[in-house]
Amino acid sequence: MGQRAAFFDLDRTLIPGSSLFLLARGMYARDYYRVRDIMRFGIRQVAFRLTGESEKAIEQAREGTLEFVAGRDVDELREMGREIAEERVLPRVYEGVAKIIEHHRGSGDLTYLCTASPVELAEVVADSLDMTGALGTQGEISWSGRYTGRVSPPGVLHGDAKAEAVAELAQRVEIDLAESYAYSDSINDLPLLELVGHPIAVNPDSELKRIARERGWPAYDLRTRHPLLLFGIPSAFVAAALFGAGVAVGGWFGRRSER
Repeated sequence: MGQRAAFFDLDRTLIPGSSLFLLARGMYARDYYRVRDIMRFGIRQVAFRLTGESEKAIEQAREGTLEFVAGRDVDELREMGREIAEERVLPRVYEGVAKIIEHHRGSGDLTYLCTASPVELAEVVADSLDMTGALGTQGEISWSGRYTGRVSPPGVLHGDAKAEAVAELAQRVEIDLAESYAYSDSINDLPLLELVGHPIAVNPDSELKRIARERGWPAYDLRTRHPLLLFGIPSAFVAAALFGAGVAVGGWFGRRSER
């Protein structure tokens, strides 16, 4: 048996909305984007909040971001990404999810952030939360150390590609996926959730909520200071983390009392 791990999605799981949009806003504040560009990102953010992830939305956001980093120095943008993450991403991390990460870490589990966002941004967020590491979309880098504007294989870390990257990581560092956990809000992460022994829906979209209900997976809403377990058998790690933080998981107990 290998090590146990916990894998966390970023957008709408760890933070509200899109980390790509927060990155774009930070770059705009540093004169990397023009007004019409940030407005495009704003429209996508509204759509993202209303409808969640989609293949088209992910692809458009990725193409827009890479278009503007083409020709930029890698080290320069990595440092900028660190500043932007500290300013705009980390303050938005849901307290409940941060407690769950902390609880996994305290139990000796490996913890990884897995996202379609740029790996540089993912690594900063993971490092700031004392996680083991991060998986994210890697931009292609030229021989001169500048981004080309294209994505390196295997492409955007989304859907099946994310699950494949996790499976590859698990084999490389000897992770026991049957004993591991995955946390996500999106039906697009179904391949990742099906890969582990303990899938958990966090702030789930309607499709993932339906799947979780059918399969008896725990589904938590951690977007408030009083998280609710929507249905399913509570995960020992989530429940322990939330109770340890002094937060009541009232929804589950309410439903239990009605039975």
